[in-house]
Amino acid sequence: MPVTAVLAADSLLGEGALWDEGRGIVWFVDIKRRRLWHFDPSNGSNGFAEAPEQIGWALPAEGGLLLCGLKDGLYTFAPETDTFTKLCAVPGEPATNRLNDACTDPWGRVWFGSMDDSESAASGRFYVFDRGSIRAEGPSGIAITNGPAVNASGTRIYFTDTIAQNIMVADLSAQGVGEARLFADTGTLFTKAYPDGPVVDAEDHVWTGLYHGSCVARFSPDGQLVATVPIPARDITKMAFGGPDFRTAYVTSATKNMSLQDMAQMPQAGSLFAFAAPVAGFAQPRVKLS
Repeated sequence: MPVTAVLAADSLLGEGALWDEGRGIVWFVDIKRRRLWHFDPSNGSNGFAEAPEQIGWALPAEGGLLLCGLKDGLYTFAPETDTFTKLCAVPGEPATNRLNDACTDPWGRVWFGSMDDSESAASGRFYVFDRGSIRAEGPSGIAITNGPAVNASGTRIYFTDTIAQNIMVADLSAQGVGEARLFADTGTLFTKAYPDGPVVDAEDHVWTGLYHGSCVARFSPDGQLVATVPIPARDITKMAFGGPDFRTAYVTSATKNMSLQDMAQMPQAGSLFAFAAPVAGFAQPRVKLS
């Protein structure tokens, strides 16, 4: 599939690609440069707001706001004024941790993970933000969390333990989440690459970026690898389905661990990429703040 660099964002740690259906734009972040980017594919317009701390994700919420996960807690963001307002801290999170990735479910809850900012201590875990309250839910004791990702029907949620090269799955309902179990051991397939941000398509297949893997990979509902799409960058972090028919895939990438020689070989690394997806995604529900 032809893959195009649609925005040369020069991201150190591009992450969190997400399609904003109401605005018709892609949001994504550069965690290490503290940037919240937007990109409008209809005319190519783009720009970024500077966050007060490292920013892991941004999700469209009710009232025209975005809910964002920063190093020191949850913030709302007003796009009209580029204003971040702290909503709350995450109880019990050590100061050496930061927030990394997130998604919404059909009930407007936000599932997100924390991780050690130095990417070594197993101090990360997963949480759910449910109309103003936060509670720990899902796996814990993880150095680098990624995801979660929820399927369209809200019956399954996927959690990624990046260093362990595992994607896990748990049953989900309006009442909560079940016990996580192994979905895919990606290390047996991509020995030198690490699963990063996941997303689910309309056929209940899971896509994941592969850090140090130069591609995104698609897994069937039973955890079997069924496809890969090469991306002209080494460290691929997150994919999102967008466009009016949710058939355009947008992919973020990183450069923070690349040498000058690496960059010479892959000069488009750090860009936001796009390709025509072979299957559609679906609209992500807006966050219910209260």
